[in-house]
Amino acid sequence: MEKEMTVYEDLKWRGLIKDISSEDLIEKLNNGNLTFYLGTDPTADSLHIGHYSTFLVAKRLQKAGHHPILLVGGATGLVGDPRGTGEREKADAKVIENNFTKLKAQVERLFGIKCVNNYDWFKNVNYIDFLRDYGKYINVNYMINKDLVKRQLEIGISYAEFSYMLIQGVDFKYLHDNYGVTLQIGGSDQWGNLTTGIEIIRKLTGEEVYAFSIPLATDSQGKKMGKSEGNAVWLDIEKTSAYELYQYLYNLEDSMMEAYLKRFTFLSKSQIEDIMKQHNEAPEKRIAQETLAHEVIRDIHSEEEYQKAVEISRALFSGDIKKIPTKLIGKIFSNVDHIVVNKEENIVDFLANNNICSSKREAREFLNSGSIYINGDKISNNELIVDKSLALENKFIVIRKGKKKYYLGEIANV
Repeated sequence: MEKEMTVYEDLKWRGLIKDISSEDLIEKLNNGNLTFYLGTDPTADSLHIGHYSTFLVAKRLQKAGHHPILLVGGATGLVGDPRGTGEREKADAKVIENNFTKLKAQVERLFGIKCVNNYDWFKNVNYIDFLRDYGKYINVNYMINKDLVKRQLEIGISYAEFSYMLIQGVDFKYLHDNYGVTLQIGGSDQWGNLTTGIEIIRKLTGEEVYAFSIPLATDSQGKKMGKSEGNAVWLDIEKTSAYELYQYLYNLEDSMMEAYLKRFTFLSKSQIEDIMKQHNEAPEKRIAQETLAHEVIRDIHSEEEYQKAVEISRALFSGDIKKIPTKLIGKIFSNVDHIVVNKEENIVDFLANNNICSSKREAREFLNSGSIYINGDKISNNELIVDKSLALENKFIVIRKGKKKYYLGEIANV
């Protein structure tokens, strides 16, 4: 029988703890009943897969008897945190407010976590009081030795972004005073900000609070999964469909599977070991990827959405395009050659004029050999007229040449 791990042992085994502020925290994590918080700035109107890993840590702690609070930084989002690569663009206040509203609803739905906004307690803060009450207690040398600040100093950092860690430290103090928060968790790139809050609380109250950081979720090249890296996979189903999420997870590299199963699922150690054993014996079956996709999509969306994603994938593999919801056609075929269909045209002319075939002769050859498909149907009639009547819901015509070459025709709005 598998020996049950403590909360801390489980987090370490899953690779979910990088830095820890005090060894005393280990026992507190194992005993439950801490009120803790994690934060995110509303720079987008949805969380992405990079956030998901951190939020699952909050969910794991919640299951172990701890009490999570999410801080969405309406104030810090207006300031911007140092990235170590360059200054962020100035954020629009209305966009930040709208993003907060959407993130709050998303987090409460997905994770059942209480959500607060630091703009609520910063909007009336007097600048002189802020410097006297908090700025006096944090040494500049302490701030410039934090990794992200140190890196950005080489290329230039604004006073606003330099102040970010002090603002986040005050957040910890406010939540400690008003909600009884004694632990903050966050990504490893936030370690300097996490410890600043510990320092402020210690100097102002003499009390000890805690923090631990979580290694960033990365792909096989070590590239962070996130919006700033241009590879965001969103948790909002309207921004990233369950099918797209399924494809993303199903196509991840074998080398990352064990780490991702530990990080992104609640499967036990023995379950993951068994899955990896099966996977390594027959990697072509992609057992680990399929399991990962099932666990993640079921958790974020539902079992029904997972099954739909599998059905769409099978329909696409078999060429049965009509089984795919029309609203997903544009997304699924976003990277293939697009054709504007703005007139009636004979199929031979259509194939040649849109460079699907190199000539009318080649078009006839492909048609005669049964190698042209429209919306999944094999086309052998050289006299077929391509027009709006062929379109799925009067919008899309999916053309396939041979086994894998796709084109997307879109009916022009004329």
